[in-house]
Amino acid sequence: MIVIPMAGRSQRFFDAGYRQPKYMLDVAGRSVFAHAVDSFRDVFEQERFLFILPEGTAAADFVRDQCAALGVRDYALVSLTQPTAGQAETVALGLDHLSTPATTPLTIFNIDTFRPGFIFPGPPLEAMDGWLEVFRGEGANWSYVRPAPGPEPLALETAEKRPISDLCCTGLYHFARAGDFRRALEAERAAPQAAELYVAPLYNHLIQAGAQIGYREIPRAQVIFCGTPAEYEGLLTGDAP
Repeated sequence: MIVIPMAGRSQRFFDAGYRQPKYMLDVAGRSVFAHAVDSFRDVFEQERFLFILPEGTAAADFVRDQCAALGVRDYALVSLTQPTAGQAETVALGLDHLSTPATTPLTIFNIDTFRPGFIFPGPPLEAMDGWLEVFRGEGANWSYVRPAPGPEPLALETAEKRPISDLCCTGLYHFARAGDFRRALEAERAAPQAAELYVAPLYNHLIQAGAQIGYREIPRAQVIFCGTPAEYEGLLTGDAP
């Protein structure tokens, strides 16, 4: 299952004068939503999608129209009536609403990120308990992976907005089992590592329990971000990194 949480308020965009949520904005004749979801075109026929939305019919109607245009047929919509404590809680509420089985594989992705031509990895990552996608970067606004020593792409630690390496996450997080995600979230609630319930720090609880968590490094040029007004406007003008 591919889970795309999009229940945020897009407050930075509204504060910048935009009148639509960021996922509705246009980039080269298509919505931000369409670009983000189209990242997974390779598995449209195999994967179910879960979109977690803010309350109201406008968002749901928009997503239905976009899914029809893209050719996404197997999807579910969950609308939340209250703000959450972070992306991880948002995902959990969506999974609970669908009574998602514990054995279901989860891939979580941001609605404001594009990965043109994305393909799920093969060995060794596909056999691991989870993995994150990363690129080489810097700054304090990403989630991060600290790699384990040795040739295998294993994560020794993950962190949110705390640079523990130069491996910055693209916003794509995979868990081999929904049950692992839920257990890690419960452990995170008991001992939070950040101000919000982010997804990346959940992996630490799995790593400490002996799980194999990997990472896939991609070139920075293969991922496009438009989560802030500046990033979005850079795409429109051709000045995006």
